[in-house]
Amino acid sequence: MAYGSASNTRLKPTSKRAHEMATPQPFSTKDRILGAAEELFAQFGFAGTSLRQVTSRADVNIAAVNYHFGSKENLVNEVFRRRMDDMSQQRLASLKLAMKEHPGELEPILAAFVEPALAIAQDRHGSAFARMVARAYAEKNDALRKFLSEHYGHVLREFAKAISACLPGLAKDSLYWRLDILVGSLTYAMADFGLIRRPSGVTEAAHRERAARELIRFAAAGFRSP
Repeated sequence: MAYGSASNTRLKPTSKRAHEMATPQPFSTKDRILGAAEELFAQFGFAGTSLRQVTSRADVNIAAVNYHFGSKENLVNEVFRRRMDDMSQQRLASLKLAMKEHPGELEPILAAFVEPALAIAQDRHGSAFARMVARAYAEKNDALRKFLSEHYGHVLREFAKAISACLPGLAKDSLYWRLDILVGSLTYAMADFGLIRRPSGVTEAAHRERAARELIRFAAAGFRSP
């Protein structure tokens, strides 16, 4: 059974949440700063983007950035937090559901990890975040890596435990090597750097679902390899 469809693992929003998602919300000054910073970090990198560029893009003054974030380092962290918090919650909720409905099966666990990330990339505002994640891997930024490890490392550990339960014969070091390779492959897919382009007549959603299916199959074979 293939587990490329998001419906296998993703929880339905509550009616209140669905109403909030359907109702346009005005952008606050903080939101404008975060959106501008995300676009600029994706385009120019973290070191290559100045606060002056951010304030110009967001149409705010430097005092607003200092008030809301205090420093450029904290601004970088908060740009990640606004996407990573939701994605981490979706991953853990999907993981819990996958382990309940498909105990001992590897593919649903991998789907719970892969699909929420690709869903972000599909969002019209998420493509910049996907490129920014790729920047985070390419640039040496120890402070950012420390922030991500401290705040989201527990998510990877939960998935590692779940995968290990499916593959008890897989050595711990091999498990983490393969999980790290999956993260890299997923980042590549999110950023849409690949050779395969969306064919004419295929929707973006269908293209992303195909990417999820192929990545899950690829990863499952890699984890099961001796």
